Amino acid sequence: MALQAGIVGLPNVGKSTLFNAVSNSAKAQASNYRFCTIEPNVGLVDVPDERMDKLAELVQPNRTVPTQMEIVDIAGLVKGASKGEGLGNKFLGNIREVDAIIHVIRCFEDENVLREEGVINPIGDKEIIETELQLKDLESVEKKMQRVEKMARVGSDTKAKAEFEVLSKCKAHLDSGKGIYTLGLSKEDKTAIADLFLLTDKPVLYVANVDEASMHTGNAFSEKLKAAAEAEGAQVIVMCNNIEAQIAEMVNPEDKQMFMEEYNMKEPALNRLIKTTYKLLNLETYFTAGVQEVRAWTIQNGWKAPQAASVIHTDFEKGFIKAEVIAYEDFVKYGSESACRDNGRLRIEGKEYIVKDGDIMHFRFNV
Repeated sequence: MALQAGIVGLPNVGKSTLFNAVSNSAKAQASNYRFCTIEPNVGLVDVPDERMDKLAELVQPNRTVPTQMEIVDIAGLVKGASKGEGLGNKFLGNIREVDAIIHVIRCFEDENVLREEGVINPIGDKEIIETELQLKDLESVEKKMQRVEKMARVGSDTKAKAEFEVLSKCKAHLDSGKGIYTLGLSKEDKTAIADLFLLTDKPVLYVANVDEASMHTGNAFSEKLKAAAEAEGAQVIVMCNNIEAQIAEMVNPEDKQMFMEEYNMKEPALNRLIKTTYKLLNLETYFTAGVQEVRAWTIQNGWKAPQAASVIHTDFEKGFIKAEVIAYEDFVKYGSESACRDNGRLRIEGKEYIVKDGDIMHFRFNV
């Protein structure tokens, strides 16, 4: 699975700090000046899953392997980026390549952290980013409309007519200050704009980066952001990026636990962020569980058993015969694969079976 989530936002809102906290394999420079990040940093992130911990407790494997996803730290955007201001075209090109957006917004006051946009204004900051993405998408849509309109006028080109109708809807939606993701296009309609890779046709998760005092309760800034996000059907994760970065840097589990207890935290807010982003990418998990290892595997929602088998090895899909499936709840209830089998809770499923999130699976194949 090569799906990526990109961290975006204005300069100095805490993007690279968040990336460093969340990423296992890469560190981004985080400094108090604009465009500290120029080339996008890519990191692999373990996806926390209590179900894998429970399976490991029951199976007692030699090792456990969590599933992962990719997070990209993208350079800060400024007003006018759609016209090339700052790192505009480069920044927008990097966003075009990701599948979902984690939009970090500053919700704290600190005179020591540079800010060129004036007083703290999360809604204004949100709109700056959105406007630049919408303007760039509008440019792309209008260019294609000009090409398609000529073909649509011919009369016999029904495909061009249908495309022009969809593009017209997109233009009107963008003109009204809304992103394509909120337009609710059908799968058929989306084929008309698939080649444009529109920036606003991506799901968005907002991160309200607050100060330490507000990490549990939020503040007036984050509440305004929540209200705006709710209006568009998006979610907001409230967190203090600096605290999360400190937790992530701790190697000793006991030190980490003591630190979190000091801040009255049951788990890092990063866990919620990662899990929410995973769902935002329309991803699900199935497990393989044996003495050698308990492992989590990433699939897309709606995948059938042969597709799910392919993430282990492409030969598994080519030679797929059947899948042995145990629901996670049944595995936990009966405590082992053999007990599930004895109690009739192990099912044999074929090629048309749609894998459910949490399934424990074993594939039969022949190549």
